[in-house]
Amino acid sequence: MFKLNFRYDQNSARLNIEGLPDKSLGQSTNTIGILSSWQLELLGSPLLEGKLTHLESLMNVVFPYARYTLSGVKRSFGNSSNHVMISPSGTLHRICLFSSKEDTPPLEIQLDDAELSDLVRCLDDLRQDNRVQIKWNIPKDMPLQYRDIVEKIPLSQRFTAAIFGFSTFICVSLLYYYVPIPELIDKKITPTELMESKSSR
Repeated sequence: MFKLNFRYDQNSARLNIEGLPDKSLGQSTNTIGILSSWQLELLGSPLLEGKLTHLESLMNVVFPYARYTLSGVKRSFGNSSNHVMISPSGTLHRICLFSSKEDTPPLEIQLDDAELSDLVRCLDDLRQDNRVQIKWNIPKDMPLQYRDIVEKIPLSQRFTAAIFGFSTFICVSLLYYYVPIPELIDKKITPTELMESKSSR
């Protein structure tokens, strides 16, 4: 049985995967259900390759990082135990790849916004490809946490509504305080007096 090769190209990124159909699941001959190898070429970086778990680790940090970055929230994802970590580095994005071999320093790759976008597109094209029937161990996309979004909003904007409401309350209270109260009429008017006043007009 011949191995299948699929390629996903963007301007600064190229992802190649190689695998076989999983006949135990009845997959067709033009479907990859068992991933045997993958290679990722990033512009100006060494060739990256590894096992399925390494590719999943890359997806698990790149996808949420890109979503948070688009929302203006800068934070890191991943760690050495996951083999991959991505974090903001000024205006760039730093990817650290940790080797399973001891005494091997991590490989660092710097990407700009366009290169990160190309990487995300390649990984997303792979994930959405109907020819690849691999059950990815990738969490579902979840909405950003409220505290992450709130921390990005400046304090002046966060308290604008509260300050405006409190100021309006003070102004209305002062307005009612200084408006004179109309004098109450103690004298009771009888119906006869009311009729006489109307007839005299």
